[in-house]
Amino acid sequence: MMFTIFLFIAALSVLLIAARFFTNAAEKIGAWMRLPPFVVGIFIVGIGTSLPELISGILSVQKGVSEILPGNIIGANISNILLVTGLAAVLNRKSIQLSASYIYIDLHFLTGSMFYFLVIAYDGIISFAEAAIGILIFIIYAVYLIRGEGNKTREAGVSHQQRDAFPNRQLALLVAAGVGIYFGADYTIYSLEKIALAFQVPSSVIALTLLSLGTTLPELAVNISAIRQGKAEMAVGNVLGSCIFNTLVIPPVASIAGTIQVPAALTGFALPLMAACGLLFYLLTQDKRISTWEGWMFICLYVLFMLKTVGV
Repeated sequence: MMFTIFLFIAALSVLLIAARFFTNAAEKIGAWMRLPPFVVGIFIVGIGTSLPELISGILSVQKGVSEILPGNIIGANISNILLVTGLAAVLNRKSIQLSASYIYIDLHFLTGSMFYFLVIAYDGIISFAEAAIGILIFIIYAVYLIRGEGNKTREAGVSHQQRDAFPNRQLALLVAAGVGIYFGADYTIYSLEKIALAFQVPSSVIALTLLSLGTTLPELAVNISAIRQGKAEMAVGNVLGSCIFNTLVIPPVASIAGTIQVPAALTGFALPLMAACGLLFYLLTQDKRISTWEGWMFICLYVLFMLKTVGV
């Protein structure tokens, strides 16, 4: 049993470290391609920090333990909204001002994506036909963001400096990190199954708590770095973008490998709570700020969620 727990910790560490290297390499390649910084930040960083959830979700469906996927998505979204945002507000030591217009677009898509996932998951089964709607919503979201930022870029003017040599080292690092992500996720799912069997706990509950907390670490690391640089609002944007990607893209991509099962243990408590967290976040940010005290409240709510999930 100790070996299995060690394997889980080691595999999850490899998964997170590889995802970080993958994101860094992709950022540099995106900069070489002269993509707008906003596009690089939202899509490359946002998707990169969600790679652990995506790859582990796909592998869980392939291995016949698809209930791990919704548990991980729900748990990661709750962790992002309550824990990561709460810590961001507390560590910032002052209210986070939400002045950028894209934050409000993200807020609308956040609540919409939560509603979408609630609709497709409430009956306990997610098929590809219904999950595919999420891809369409995400494309609308992506086009809106890219067009809006593209207009800003054209208005500001883009310098056409001579391009440096292609970053071959970053490309090699990107491929190596991708391999690390795959094997890290593979052994994470394997050890998770063994732990759930040993403790006679549903694997969906382990994914809802232990796995989701682990796969949220990239967002937490990125946000702490952003706060240290005085970019607290960017930290909130990263949380919202990650939640939207988790909810809209992961289910349809993973459902290609097979139907996803959503156990009653998730639909009865965790699924409605995730939707409530999205609504709470939307309502509390209508005054265009997140105060330190609201951050502490988010953290307390997350602790309550974990205690209720483990049956305390």
